[in-house]
Parts: sequence; C-alpha cells; structure tokens
Amino acid sequence: MTDRSQDPFIYGYLASPVGQLLVAGDGDHVRLIGFPSGNQVELLQDDWRRDDGHFADAFAQLNAYFAKELTEFDFAIRFDGTPFQNQVWSALCEIPYGATKSYGDIAVAIGNPGASRAVGMANNANPLPIVVPCHRVIGADASLIGFGGGVETKQFLLDLENAGDWQPRLL
Repeated sequence: MTDRSQDPFIYGYLASPVGQLLVAGDGDHVRLIGFPSGNQVELLQDDWRRDDGHFADAFAQLNAYFAKELTEFDFAIRFDGTPFQNQVWSALCEIPYGATKSYGDIAVAIGNPGASRAVGMANNANPLPIVVPCHRVIGADASLIGFGGGVETKQFLLDLENAGDWQPRLL
C-alpha cells in the first residue's frame, strides 16, 4: 500500500491499446497507473479530482510508448512503498526496453538472492506499471507469471517491446 499524502489525487484517463489507463498523482508526480482489468484494478477515491489535462506530458509519453516511438519515460514519478518495495521498483527501472529479467535476477540485483518470492510480491504491488516495468519480469523458466493488468496485457507489452527472452506460454 502506498502512503498517499493528505492532498487529494488528481487523475485522468488515457485510452490505450490495453484499455483505459487511470493515471493519478499529486500536483507534481504521477504516482499511480491503473489498468481497467486484472487483479490490481484501482478504484477512484471520493476526494480525487479529475483533470485529464494535468498529465499531458505523461499521456504524450505513454502514447509514444504504445506507438513504439519511446523506450524510456522521463516524466516525474513517485512511489511510496516500503524500503524493500522501493528498492525492487528502482531495480525494475534498470531493466532495458525489450529485455526481461527473472524474479531471481532482481533479487540478486538488490543484494538479496534468496528473496525471489518477496520480489514477486513487491512486483505485484508496483503502483506504476509500464513506467516502472514490472511486465519485464518473468519466471525463471522464461514463462509469463502474473501481472496486475492481467497476463494477456503483460504478453501484449512484451510483444510491443519485442522482448525476446520469454516464451509465449501463459501459466
């Protein structure tokens, strides 16, 4: 669970090839991207304020990503997880476009090689999918394993990036 400030979030929706993405954050940072389906559907809070124009830069970059014109995002983001989650999410940002890593690879990268399952839990709690590319994390056997937006969305994102290290096999 992320620690959200007292100020209500601003949010907007972006039509994308994977459905309507909920993009939300504070006045300065995108702090949440939510998929319309899957096991991590984010619900609006009563005090959030809709302003689709507030995230114009993020929307433009996400559209460019889906058009295969952008491989790295540079709009302001912020995540407020536990120290372990933040460490995992930072490691996810190091996975290059078009590449994949296993949960074990991430555990090794953060200096905790026995933490594959904990890495999986942190991956599942990622509030900024696509931008913090949790979709690039696959099973040790190169299979697709879980994704907050649904495994089909994960497969779509990997196909979009031409990620070649995985086998198109759903578990």
